[in-house]
Amino acid sequence: MSLKITGALFDFDGTISLVREGWQPIMTQMMVEILLKTPRHEPEDQLTKLVSDYIDELTGRQTMYQMIRLAEEVEKRGGMPEDPSEYKKRYIELLEKHIADRLESLRTGHSDPADFFVPGAKEFLELLHAQGVALYLASGTDEHFVRREAQLLGVANLFKTIAGAQEQYLTFSKKIAIERILRENAIDGTKLAVFGDGFVEIEEAKKVGAFAIGVASDEVSRSGQINEWKQRRLTDAGADLIVPDFSDPGPIFTLLAA
Repeated sequence: MSLKITGALFDFDGTISLVREGWQPIMTQMMVEILLKTPRHEPEDQLTKLVSDYIDELTGRQTMYQMIRLAEEVEKRGGMPEDPSEYKKRYIELLEKHIADRLESLRTGHSDPADFFVPGAKEFLELLHAQGVALYLASGTDEHFVRREAQLLGVANLFKTIAGAQEQYLTFSKKIAIERILRENAIDGTKLAVFGDGFVEIEEAKKVGAFAIGVASDEVSRSGQINEWKQRRLTDAGADLIVPDFSDPGPIFTLLAA
Protein backbone atom coordinates (compact mmCIF):
# COMPACT_ATOMS: atom_id res chain seq x y z
CA MET A 1 0.00 0.00 0.00
CA SER A 2 1.43 3.37 -1.01
CA LEU A 3 1.39 6.00 1.71
CA LYS A 4 0.87 9.73 1.21
CA ILE A 5 3.19 10.63 4.07
CA THR A 6 6.95 11.02 3.95
CA GLY A 7 7.47 11.56 7.68
CA ALA A 8 5.98 10.41 10.97
CA LEU A 9 6.45 12.02 14.38
CA PHE A 10 5.89 9.93 17.50
CA ASP A 11 5.45 10.80 21.13
CA PHE A 12 7.36 8.33 23.31
CA ASP A 13 5.90 7.53 26.75
CA GLY A 14 2.50 5.89 26.46
CA THR A 15 2.67 5.93 22.66
CA ILE A 16 5.69 3.68 22.10
CA SER A 17 7.28 3.01 25.49
CA LEU A 18 5.80 1.72 28.75
CA VAL A 19 9.05 1.97 30.71
CA ARG A 20 7.65 4.96 32.63
CA GLU A 21 4.18 3.49 33.22
CA GLY A 22 2.95 4.72 36.61
CA TRP A 23 4.48 8.19 36.43
CA GLN A 24 1.15 9.98 36.96
CA PRO A 25 0.42 8.57 40.44
CA ILE A 26 3.99 9.34 41.52
CA MET A 27 3.72 12.95 40.37
CA THR A 28 0.26 13.30 41.90
CA GLN A 29 1.32 11.98 45.30
CA MET A 30 4.37 14.25 45.42
CA MET A 31 2.35 17.34 44.54
CA VAL A 32 -0.46 16.58 46.98
CA GLU A 33 2.04 16.09 49.80
CA ILE A 34 3.57 19.48 49.01
CA LEU A 35 0.20 21.24 48.85
CA LEU A 36 -0.93 19.68 52.14
CA LYS A 37 1.87 21.65 53.84
CA THR A 38 0.51 25.02 52.69
CA PRO A 39 -1.39 27.23 55.18
CA ARG A 40 -4.71 27.31 53.31
CA HIS A 41 -4.98 23.90 51.70
CA GLU A 42 -8.16 22.00 50.89
CA PRO A 43 -8.87 18.44 52.08
CA GLU A 44 -6.62 15.78 50.57
CA ASP A 45 -9.29 14.34 48.28
CA GLN A 46 -9.96 17.77 46.75
CA LEU A 47 -6.26 18.39 46.24
CA THR A 48 -5.88 15.00 44.59
CA LYS A 49 -8.64 15.87 42.12
CA LEU A 50 -7.14 19.31 41.46
CA VAL A 51 -3.64 17.95 40.89
CA SER A 52 -4.82 15.04 38.74
CA ASP A 53 -6.75 17.44 36.52
CA TYR A 54 -3.91 19.83 35.85
CA ILE A 55 -1.38 17.02 35.35
CA ASP A 56 -3.73 15.58 32.73
CA GLU A 57 -4.22 18.99 31.16
CA LEU A 58 -0.45 19.47 30.78
CA THR A 59 0.45 15.92 29.75
CA GLY A 60 2.49 15.99 26.57
CA ARG A 61 4.22 19.22 27.47
CA GLN A 62 7.57 19.26 29.25
CA THR A 63 7.56 18.18 32.88
CA MET A 64 8.68 21.67 33.85
CA TYR A 65 5.26 23.08 33.02
CA GLN A 66 3.59 20.80 35.55
CA MET A 67 6.12 21.96 38.14
CA ILE A 68 5.50 25.61 37.29
CA ARG A 69 1.80 24.97 37.90
CA LEU A 70 2.62 23.32 41.24
CA ALA A 71 4.56 26.40 42.33
CA GLU A 72 1.58 28.59 41.40
CA GLU A 73 -0.80 26.39 43.41
CA VAL A 74 1.51 26.51 46.46
CA GLU A 75 1.55 30.30 46.29
CA LYS A 76 -2.25 30.47 45.93
CA ARG A 77 -2.56 28.63 49.23
CA GLY A 78 -0.25 30.93 51.16
CA GLY A 79 2.86 28.81 50.82
CA MET A 80 6.38 29.76 49.79
CA PRO A 81 7.02 27.81 46.60
CA GLU A 82 10.39 26.38 45.67
CA ASP A 83 11.82 27.01 42.24
CA PRO A 84 9.98 24.72 39.77
CA SER A 85 13.32 23.20 38.77
CA GLU A 86 13.72 21.93 42.35
CA TYR A 87 10.30 20.31 42.22
CA LYS A 88 11.26 18.71 38.92
CA LYS A 89 14.48 17.29 40.42
CA ARG A 90 12.50 15.79 43.31
CA TYR A 91 9.98 14.22 40.93
CA ILE A 92 12.70 12.76 38.69
CA GLU A 93 14.38 11.18 41.72
CA LEU A 94 11.10 9.52 42.71
CA LEU A 95 10.41 8.31 39.17
CA GLU A 96 13.94 7.00 38.68
CA LYS A 97 13.51 4.87 41.82
CA HIS A 98 10.19 3.59 40.46
CA ILE A 99 11.67 2.46 37.14
CA ALA A 100 15.17 1.47 38.33
CA ASP A 101 14.44 -2.27 38.30
CA ARG A 102 12.92 -2.04 34.82
CA LEU A 103 15.96 -0.23 33.45
CA GLU A 104 18.39 -2.66 35.07
CA SER A 105 16.44 -5.63 33.80
CA LEU A 106 16.57 -4.24 30.26
CA ARG A 107 20.28 -3.47 30.53
CA THR A 108 21.13 -6.97 31.71
CA GLY A 109 18.84 -8.74 29.28
CA HIS A 110 16.71 -10.27 32.02
CA SER A 111 13.58 -8.62 30.59
CA ASP A 112 12.27 -8.88 27.07
CA PRO A 113 12.02 -5.35 25.61
CA ALA A 114 8.68 -6.43 24.09
CA ASP A 115 7.23 -6.25 27.61
CA PHE A 116 7.80 -2.49 27.66
CA PHE A 117 6.24 -1.53 24.33
CA VAL A 118 2.73 -0.43 23.56
CA PRO A 119 1.59 -3.57 21.68
CA GLY A 120 2.76 -3.64 18.09
CA ALA A 121 4.72 -0.38 18.38
CA LYS A 122 8.16 -1.72 17.48
CA GLU A 123 6.84 -3.71 14.52
CA PHE A 124 4.90 -0.69 13.30
CA LEU A 125 7.98 1.54 13.48
CA GLU A 126 10.01 -1.03 11.58
CA LEU A 127 7.31 -1.30 8.93
CA LEU A 128 7.19 2.46 8.36
CA HIS A 129 10.98 2.65 8.32
CA ALA A 130 11.17 -0.15 5.73
CA GLN A 131 8.76 1.79 3.51
CA GLY A 132 11.07 4.81 3.53
CA VAL A 133 9.06 6.96 5.94
CA ALA A 134 11.36 9.22 7.96
CA LEU A 135 10.66 8.73 11.67
CA TYR A 136 10.99 11.41 14.34
CA LEU A 137 10.65 11.20 18.11
CA ALA A 138 9.54 14.13 20.31
CA SER A 139 8.81 13.82 24.03
CA GLY A 140 8.09 16.02 27.02
CA THR A 141 10.49 13.81 28.99
CA ASP A 142 14.09 15.03 29.27
CA GLU A 143 15.93 14.21 26.06
CA HIS A 144 18.75 12.20 27.67
CA PHE A 145 16.18 9.92 29.32
CA VAL A 146 14.31 9.46 26.03
CA ARG A 147 17.55 8.54 24.25
CA ARG A 148 18.49 6.12 27.04
CA GLU A 149 15.17 4.31 26.94
CA ALA A 150 14.87 4.26 23.15
CA GLN A 151 18.32 2.65 23.08
CA LEU A 152 17.38 0.06 25.72
CA LEU A 153 14.25 -0.82 23.76
CA GLY A 154 16.23 -1.19 20.54
CA VAL A 155 14.46 1.49 18.49
CA ALA A 156 16.79 4.51 18.70
CA ASN A 157 18.36 3.68 15.34
CA LEU A 158 14.97 3.88 13.58
CA PHE A 159 14.59 7.61 14.20
CA LYS A 160 16.07 10.37 12.09
CA THR A 161 15.93 12.68 15.10
CA ILE A 162 15.15 12.27 18.81
CA ALA A 163 14.10 15.39 20.68
CA GLY A 164 13.00 15.90 24.26
CA ALA A 165 12.82 18.39 27.10
CA GLN A 166 15.84 20.65 27.63
CA GLU A 167 17.26 22.36 30.70
CA GLN A 168 16.38 25.63 28.98
CA TYR A 169 12.79 24.51 28.63
CA LEU A 170 11.62 27.34 26.39
CA THR A 171 13.88 26.06 23.60
CA PHE A 172 11.75 22.94 23.06
CA SER A 173 8.11 22.08 22.55
CA LYS A 174 6.20 19.71 20.30
CA LYS A 175 5.07 22.73 18.31
CA ILE A 176 8.74 23.65 17.73
CA ALA A 177 9.56 20.02 16.87
CA ILE A 178 6.79 19.80 14.25
CA GLU A 179 7.65 23.14 12.70
CA ARG A 180 11.34 22.16 12.50
CA ILE A 181 10.54 18.86 10.76
CA LEU A 182 8.43 20.62 8.15
CA ARG A 183 10.98 23.38 7.60
CA GLU A 184 14.15 21.28 7.51
CA ASN A 185 12.61 18.65 5.22
CA ALA A 186 10.77 21.16 3.00
CA ILE A 187 7.44 19.35 3.29
CA ASP A 188 3.95 20.56 4.09
CA GLY A 189 1.86 19.23 6.93
CA THR A 190 -0.18 16.86 4.78
CA LYS A 191 2.97 14.75 4.28
CA LEU A 192 3.41 14.25 8.03
CA ALA A 193 1.64 11.88 10.41
CA VAL A 194 1.75 12.54 14.15
CA PHE A 195 1.15 9.79 16.71
CA GLY A 196 0.56 10.42 20.39
CA ASP A 197 -1.46 9.69 23.49
CA GLY A 198 -1.56 13.30 24.67
CA PHE A 199 -3.62 16.35 23.77
CA VAL A 200 -0.65 18.55 22.85
CA GLU A 201 0.86 16.64 19.93
CA ILE A 202 -2.56 15.98 18.39
CA GLU A 203 -3.59 19.63 18.65
CA GLU A 204 -0.30 20.84 17.14
CA ALA A 205 -0.54 18.27 14.34
CA LYS A 206 -3.96 19.54 13.30
CA LYS A 207 -2.73 23.14 13.22
CA VAL A 208 -0.32 22.30 10.39
CA GLY A 209 -2.64 19.96 8.48
CA ALA A 210 -0.88 16.74 9.50
CA PHE A 211 -2.63 13.41 9.96
CA ALA A 212 -3.18 13.02 13.71
CA ILE A 213 -3.46 9.50 15.11
CA GLY A 214 -4.39 9.29 18.78
CA VAL A 215 -3.06 6.28 20.67
CA ALA A 216 -5.50 5.66 23.54
CA SER A 217 -3.29 3.01 25.09
CA ASP A 218 -4.10 1.06 28.23
CA GLU A 219 -0.62 1.21 29.77
CA VAL A 220 -1.35 -1.18 32.63
CA SER A 221 -3.14 -4.13 31.03
CA ARG A 222 -1.78 -3.83 27.46
CA SER A 223 -5.04 -5.57 26.58
CA GLY A 224 -5.83 -3.88 23.29
CA GLN A 225 -8.74 -2.05 24.90
CA ILE A 226 -9.10 1.69 24.41
CA ASN A 227 -8.45 3.86 27.45
CA GLU A 228 -11.66 5.89 27.54
CA TRP A 229 -10.17 8.92 29.28
CA LYS A 230 -7.43 9.18 26.67
CA GLN A 231 -10.00 8.65 23.93
CA ARG A 232 -12.05 11.62 25.12
CA ARG A 233 -8.98 13.86 25.30
CA LEU A 234 -7.70 12.79 21.91
CA THR A 235 -11.14 13.29 20.33
CA ASP A 236 -11.32 16.78 21.82
CA ALA A 237 -7.87 17.53 20.38
CA GLY A 238 -9.13 16.65 16.89
CA ALA A 239 -7.53 13.26 16.21
CA ASP A 240 -8.28 11.88 12.72
CA LEU A 241 -8.17 8.33 14.06
CA ILE A 242 -7.95 6.79 17.52
CA VAL A 243 -6.43 3.35 18.10
CA PRO A 244 -5.69 1.41 21.31
CA ASP A 245 -2.23 0.37 20.08
CA PHE A 246 -0.46 -0.76 16.90
CA SER A 247 -1.45 -4.43 16.91
CA ASP A 248 -3.82 -3.82 13.98
CA PRO A 249 -2.10 -1.34 11.63
CA GLY A 250 -4.70 -1.75 8.89
CA PRO A 251 -6.92 1.24 9.77
CA ILE A 252 -3.85 3.45 10.17
CA PHE A 253 -2.52 2.55 6.74
CA THR A 254 -5.97 3.02 5.22
CA LEU A 255 -6.06 6.58 6.58
CA LEU A 256 -2.51 7.41 5.50
CA ALA A 257 -3.02 6.03 2.00
CA ALA A 258 -6.39 7.70 1.35
